[in-house]
Amino acid sequence: MKEFLTSLFWPTVAGVLAAVIVLDQWVLKEPQGNGRYGATQSYSEAVARATPSVVNIYTAKLVESRRSPTLNDPLLRRFLGAPSRRQRIERSLGSGVILTAEGHIITNNHVIADADAIQVLLHDGRSARAQPIGSDPATDLAVLKVDLPTLTPIKLADSDKAQVGDVVLAIGNPYGFGHSVSQGIISGLGRYGIQASDYENYIQTDAGIHLGSSGGALINAEGELLGIITLIYTTANGEGGGGTGSGINLATPVNLAQFVLEDLVNYGTVVRGWLGVSVDFLQTPEALALQRQVLVVSNLEASGPAARAGLQIGDVISAINGSPVNDGRVTMHQIARLRPGEVVTIEVERAQTRVELQAVVGTRPLG
Repeated sequence: MKEFLTSLFWPTVAGVLAAVIVLDQWVLKEPQGNGRYGATQSYSEAVARATPSVVNIYTAKLVESRRSPTLNDPLLRRFLGAPSRRQRIERSLGSGVILTAEGHIITNNHVIADADAIQVLLHDGRSARAQPIGSDPATDLAVLKVDLPTLTPIKLADSDKAQVGDVVLAIGNPYGFGHSVSQGIISGLGRYGIQASDYENYIQTDAGIHLGSSGGALINAEGELLGIITLIYTTANGEGGGGTGSGINLATPVNLAQFVLEDLVNYGTVVRGWLGVSVDFLQTPEALALQRQVLVVSNLEASGPAARAGLQIGDVISAINGSPVNDGRVTMHQIARLRPGEVVTIEVERAQTRVELQAVVGTRPLG
């Protein structure tokens, strides 16, 4: 009997130990997550890194007060005389992000447009008058500059590497409450057709954005800047609420914002590359199978860079600088970010023949 119990003891102990190991490895461990940033209980470190670079912006504009319709009555005007013009101060608010140690701040153009005075409030309590450096209505971006020591420029991410589903945080000045943070994910990339601009390329997010957050920071889970909060898109009939955060929240990618800032600081305007070519996007069965767009040249500017390079109407553009054309809008944005004078290689298919052309990037004519 003793030998029988002994023979059962050690297998039982071994089984219990194996069960403990299995539970420890597979059941009792904290979930690690399978995302790019892993599971986390707090984004406080990311917020702490980015917040010193996010500023509150307050603007003031002198406007004429509306005259009461009653004062247009001829009889009243006869006795009271012509009404004198009255002016009032119109105030608004927004947000901005410090991008350089020299004090350059990127924000939305609509935040500071036509302002007579711009005041910037930093996270550490300091404030200063801001000087407008330039604006780019095509992207609704503007650059300000403040003269303050020991500023903290934000660290930049590469927005071209952003993916749908990435965790993001929005930092701004909603309703003037000061620095406020909301959390969400990237809901979509390359959004366009929102405004009348050729340079739309928004990041869509479900992170809460409200009135006053425009110009603020959309950061990743590492505290790096991914985009500049730009607008809340709502339906034409007002459903979604313009400043309630219940519409579609959009941000301008930081790679585009950095391009705009550098041009405004260096040249006072944004210098975009131009080839003088218009294209139509066609979807063929082959392109649909490969999830690609076919770009067919539909128009050429006379004496433009593309025409001088030998491009012809009807050519199918297959690659730019060796990179296959998979998305027409992305390709047009890449061309716009080229510098005048750069040489670009264009591969086209013409009458079932592959042709390689070289064009010198120009600037869009005025007017």
